[in-house]
Amino acid sequence: MKKGFIIMLAAVAFVAFSFTSIVKETYTANVSKSEINWRASKVTGKHNGNVVLKNGNLDFSDGVLTGGSFTIDMTTIDVLDLEGEWKGKLVNHLKSADFFNVENYPTANFKITNVVPKGTPGDFKITGDLTIKGITKSIKFYANVAEMDGAKVSTATIELDRTDFDVRYGSGSFFDGLGDKTIYDDFELDVKLVSEK
Repeated sequence: MKKGFIIMLAAVAFVAFSFTSIVKETYTANVSKSEINWRASKVTGKHNGNVVLKNGNLDFSDGVLTGGSFTIDMTTIDVLDLEGEWKGKLVNHLKSADFFNVENYPTANFKITNVVPKGTPGDFKITGDLTIKGITKSIKFYANVAEMDGAKVSTATIELDRTDFDVRYGSGSFFDGLGDKTIYDDFELDVKLVSEK
């Protein structure tokens, strides 16, 4: 009798455990609170600016990041370290076919394909597909997700090689004799994504 009771209790526990629901949630990016800042360097100096997030979302399972995607409005590329005529010239050049060709490719997209927790709560290794100028490459970076006032605040620094996306203007990897006009291939994005239910 006792053995039968134990078996029944174990069966009930197994059934209860099997039907324990996993809480899945999707948070939508608050575009006005999110930020994407860029930094790029050349032989004679460096520039920095920003670009505006168009939309995005992050997926969570029991509070743990599992996926997501976002879209960047490339027509909003701006330069912050220059003013006046020089700022206008650089902004227009970045938007031109020499660089990001925003007339034909007005958005860039990123979709998470894999998330690996790093052991510390909120720290993750992210793998995803980044599409710029119609070219998609898999990239990896580390990110932190923190809870703030009911929102999920995700931050990351992403290092990219612009030539992977056919942005070759002034690249010493493709053109000889550029001298001090050489623009380095690597550039960085500092991303702050504020997502809310």
